[in-house]
Amino acid sequence: MKRKILLSMLALLLAISLVAIGCVAPTPAPAPSPAPIPVKVSGVYGGSQQEGIWVSGKGEVSVTPDVAILRLGIEAQKATVAEAQAKASEAMDNVMAALTDSVAEKDVQTQYFSIRQRTRWDEARQEEVVTGYLVTNRVVAKIRDMDQVANIIDAVVQAGGDLTRIDNLSFSVDDPLAYYEEAREKAIADAKDKAEQLAELVGVTLGEPTYVAEGIQQPFYLWEGGGMAPPAPAPAPAPAPAPAISPGAIVVSLTVQIAYSIVQ
Repeated sequence: MKRKILLSMLALLLAISLVAIGCVAPTPAPAPSPAPIPVKVSGVYGGSQQEGIWVSGKGEVSVTPDVAILRLGIEAQKATVAEAQAKASEAMDNVMAALTDSVAEKDVQTQYFSIRQRTRWDEARQEEVVTGYLVTNRVVAKIRDMDQVANIIDAVVQAGGDLTRIDNLSFSVDDPLAYYEEAREKAIADAKDKAEQLAELVGVTLGEPTYVAEGIQQPFYLWEGGGMAPPAPAPAPAPAPAPAISPGAIVVSLTVQIAYSIVQ
């Protein structure tokens, strides 16, 4: 009897153990890590790696300017706005008449106009007091007759008198498109030469272009020291008579970036 009771208890304990084991979820095995994807490197672009050979090229064309850009204006200061405006208007009318004798009206444009209050610090009153008003009128003129540049400057200086301000004189080409075409050919040839040299140095065969991008720079003036022209001095009363004008040469510049494939 005791033996039967003992066997029944053992059977009950075994059943309870099996149920408890079945309620515990098994720990899943870790998923295998994905295999690394191979990366094919067949060229160099700067410090990064990309498909093909990437190069840049530059083309420059030296051009004789055919237009002059003259920036000038009038400044008049008087005790009242009305007086300053009247003085500036009279001087500017004279300047515009001198300009339009040699420059087409469509090539003259108002660039800036302002009326500013002038003040000073009054120590006795401990405040700013108005001393007058300054009227400024600036125009930009495109001179197409290069032989008349000096004469036009001389004429506007005489017309505006002591109120005349010559801000800047620069040179350019009216239609640079033809020069950009020549510069583009030089830039592409320069890029191809670099790509062929790189391919030869690393022992690969250069393929066809797969990417082309272009960057255009504004024509810039070459001065005697080389490079771009130095910044213009601060506006000051124009000297009389006008100095001799020498346009010199400007450079039309263009860059390209080209990617070449590599023949396997």
